[in-house]
Amino acid sequence: MTEPPPSAGASPSSAAPSEPAALELRQLYKRFGDKIAVDGISLTVPAGSFYGLVGPNGAGKTTTLSMATGLLTPDAGSAFVHGTDVWRNPVAAKAMVGNLADGVKLFDRLTGEQLVTYTGLLFGLRHGEIAQRTADLLAMMDMTDAAGTLVIDYSAGMTKKIALACALVHAPRLLILDEPFESVDPVSSANIQDILAGYVAGGGTVIVSSHSMDLVQRMCDHVAIVSAGRLLVAGPVDEVRGGQSLQDRFVDLVGGRHHTEGPAWLRRS
Repeated sequence: MTEPPPSAGASPSSAAPSEPAALELRQLYKRFGDKIAVDGISLTVPAGSFYGLVGPNGAGKTTTLSMATGLLTPDAGSAFVHGTDVWRNPVAAKAMVGNLADGVKLFDRLTGEQLVTYTGLLFGLRHGEIAQRTADLLAMMDMTDAAGTLVIDYSAGMTKKIALACALVHAPRLLILDEPFESVDPVSSANIQDILAGYVAGGGTVIVSSHSMDLVQRMCDHVAIVSAGRLLVAGPVDEVRGGQSLQDRFVDLVGGRHHTEGPAWLRRS
């Protein structure tokens, strides 16, 4: 990793509040060949917030979250989880994070129960504690009946739910979810939203990346909009949308909307 600019690599400021931010990103930068995927993103996620990260396809959301959680090495910049440097002290930082990363394969030759149990063991939980937590999480996800089924035989929605259970099993302080509601049916989606709301009410912090502006506007108290690898705006949801719907504000900032009815041959009258 190349050395970040001085302001990006400095330790958290002594003027920061007594409780560090749940996540602080400083000038994160990542290039893949000729493409700059993330171009100097700095972002502060307050502890106890429900934070939405939105942007068009290819905006750099997943790359940013991957660098923030230690899954991808940045070319420059720093990330701190509750004041702990993700890259200088990765074990301590990752122990505080529950991560549902988009596209990461699970050990799908295990049953759902085995997968959650194995994840708990990786985080050093005791066997008895893991058994109770696994049972609780499977019940919360309405997956008790599927506990003995191989993950490879799960539907896309069930796979998403078991991955969320794995992210929660060690009771992390920060939960980072990349498109957690994709392919999830409406009832399960509502149940997951209730679980996440309870998690935040209990002192946790959630960062959710989603293409659903309506969902982010309803669930989140803060939001950041990114496009072309850059942060366009961030802050409390009501401030960011400025009296508009979040969808309209997003389109205004990102651009690219084409007001057209399409070619004539698609219309029958």
